[in-house]
Amino acid sequence: MSVSSVHSVYLSLGSNIGDRENFLDRALAMTGGVKIVSPLYETAPVGNEAQYDFLNCAALIETEDEPEPLHQRLLSIEKQLGRERRTVWGPRTIDIDIIFFDDRIINSESLIIPHPRYAERNFVLAPLADIAPDFQCPVHKKTIRELLRRSPDTHAVKKLS
Repeated sequence: MSVSSVHSVYLSLGSNIGDRENFLDRALAMTGGVKIVSPLYETAPVGNEAQYDFLNCAALIETEDEPEPLHQRLLSIEKQLGRERRTVWGPRTIDIDIIFFDDRIINSESLIIPHPRYAERNFVLAPLADIAPDFQCPVHKKTIRELLRRSPDTHAVKKLS
């Protein structure tokens, strides 16, 4: 008989189309295993500024899924919520990224954890700092609080709640 492990996973979620808060709530409900959710932040788009602002949050979930099956499940949730992948950095109903999976470092063809650009993005770091300021990144060997303080990102992030 095999015993499943429960994994702690930090997610970053964002939406900038339609009822943004509703899409975030629905994505979290569909993901399941939610232990804590950050306050919401309104943030300017990055990469393609000709679109509406995002609502972003971070969440800690617990799951028995391994990284790749979890990633596939999150992609399925995005699709169910109307996400269309037409343009890089384009508008989206929902975006769900795995930022950390326990303290693992994964670099496969389909999945990189920690997320490769999270430490350069205040829209990821600020919500994460609300729920896990002392979590130490297995790659950078710095806490989320430290990474946010040293972030090169100049885009505005505004805490809403």
